Amino acid sequence: MSERDAAAKADAVREALAERESVLIAFSGGVDSSVVAALAHDALGENAIACTAKSETLPDAELDDAKRVAEEIGIDHLTVEFSELDNPDFVANDDDRCYHCRTMRLGRMYEAARDRGIEAVCDGTNASDPGEGHRPGLRAVEELEVLSPLLAHDITKEEVRAIADDYDLSVADKPSMACLSSRIPTGLEVTEERLSRVERAETILRTWGFEQFRVRDHDGLARIEVAPEELDRALDADFVRAARDHLKDAGFDHVTLDLHGYRTGSVSPAAEAETDADAGDDDLLVDDVFAQDYPMRK
Repeated sequence: MSERDAAAKADAVREALAERESVLIAFSGGVDSSVVAALAHDALGENAIACTAKSETLPDAELDDAKRVAEEIGIDHLTVEFSELDNPDFVANDDDRCYHCRTMRLGRMYEAARDRGIEAVCDGTNASDPGEGHRPGLRAVEELEVLSPLLAHDITKEEVRAIADDYDLSVADKPSMACLSSRIPTGLEVTEERLSRVERAETILRTWGFEQFRVRDHDGLARIEVAPEELDRALDADFVRAARDHLKDAGFDHVTLDLHGYRTGSVSPAAEAETDADAGDDDLLVDDVFAQDYPMRK
């Protein structure tokens, strides 16, 4: 990839969006939707609106980030609300959980767009997304005929970050952040209690300065994943004590550190099958020993 290629693709997106009367961008405040918002704002000015859907699966910190980045871009920002927990198909947490979630979230975006006379809804799907593992949410994007300018102009994740750098966006290097329900293994019901304790648990990691991490909720057992380059900090005795105490307060019974490190979608069906095939006795023993050495005390 060259910077010239990314810039040319960004120009093409701006030109295509300028042909629209107005657009509403499904806006999470992550790098993908922020780039779409910046391009749309350039192309359409006040006829482009960023919209964030607040629900139980969106951490408060992410909503605050979305508001801040929208202000940074200069685009009008709208917040709407809905509840995934109203949908029993979502709560059941089967292989299509992301499909149900994205259908509801984007449906709420279309309602907001219709209320404001906006002709099109855009999202931040990029050209790298279709090849990245189990992504049923993309089916909802196709079925609802959402515009995906980054995908339509073959803009990869790497190129998205280059464009974000050109705009000097503060989220240019922000790690990906899936919704909180992605921390709950497939087949275990998504509940407000589980979502809340995951959010509280991840707050402690964010406070300690971790950048790429997840706290997976295995029905009361917290499995902490951090990026390999951050593993030394996760093994720090002071952090272990802080994590143990705070995660107990959050409602977990036990806490473990996953020595495999952070892996996208590690509780999705595809990842679980891969882990089962690759795991050996040593992997299980190491994790079990850590859990025994650092149990949550009642």
